[in-house]
Amino acid sequence: GDVGKDVEECLSSLLKKADGNIEKAQTGIVYIDEIDKLARVGDSSAQRDVSGEGVQQALLKLLEGHVISIPVGSNQKNAMTPMATVNTDNILFICGGAFDGIQKKIEPEKTIGFGHAIPKINEFSYNEIESSDLVKYGLTPELTGRLPVIASLDGLDENALVRILVEPKNSIVSQYKELLKMDNVSLDFEQDALVEIARTALRKKTGARGLRSIMESTMTDIMFEAPDIVCEDTYEIRITKDMVKGGGRIG
Repeated sequence: GDVGKDVEECLSSLLKKADGNIEKAQTGIVYIDEIDKLARVGDSSAQRDVSGEGVQQALLKLLEGHVISIPVGSNQKNAMTPMATVNTDNILFICGGAFDGIQKKIEPEKTIGFGHAIPKINEFSYNEIESSDLVKYGLTPELTGRLPVIASLDGLDENALVRILVEPKNSIVSQYKELLKMDNVSLDFEQDALVEIARTALRKKTGARGLRSIMESTMTDIMFEAPDIVCEDTYEIRITKDMVKGGGRIG
C-alpha cells in the first residue's frame, strides 16, 4: 500500500498464474510474505503505523471471503481496463514473516533492584505463540482472527545450508561451475569446503541469503586468476576448507 498498489494486486497475479482461468484462480494459493512489517507501533491511534494498519484492514475483505473485482491484464483500475470478479471463499491465504523481536513483546523483561533482570525459567519457543501474542506484536485482532492456523518453522541448520548450496537447479555452486567452464576450468568443491561455508553463514547469522556473499569472498580471486593459469587443456580447481577460510587463494 505504501507504494501506491492495491492489495487486490495479489489476486491479479494469481489470475495471471492461472492463465486467466477464473475458476482455477478461485481455488488457488496466495502467499503474503513479511506480514510482520505491517504491525502497528502502539495501542493508541497516534502511535499506529497508518500505512501498515491500513493494509491490514484492506486484507480483511480478501481473507474473509468476498467477490472482488480486479483488473485483467493491467495493474491499474480505470475505465479502459477490463475487470474480472474473483470469489476468494476457497482461496488459501498464507501469511509469513520473521516477527523479529516478538519475544520482547510477549515477555517484557522485568527488573528488580538496580536494573538486574529476573532470569526466565522457561525458554522461549516459537511453537507456543498464540493469536493473542500476534496482537501484542502489532497485528490487528480482526486479521489474526481470519488466520486460524499458526505454524512455526525451524531455523536452517548446517545440513540444510549445504543442500541449498548444491541441490537446487540453479544453485550457487552450479553457477560458479558454469562460469569457470567458459574458461576451460573444471571446478569442484570438497564436502568439507561446503560445510565450512554453511558454518560461516551460521556464525554470522545471515542464513541462506548470506551464502552468496561468503561464496563471493571465496571465489573472487579464483575467478580472476584462473583464466591466466589455465593451459590449453581443461584445468581443474578443487575448493578446500582451507581455501574457504583463507579467502579463496589458489595453492
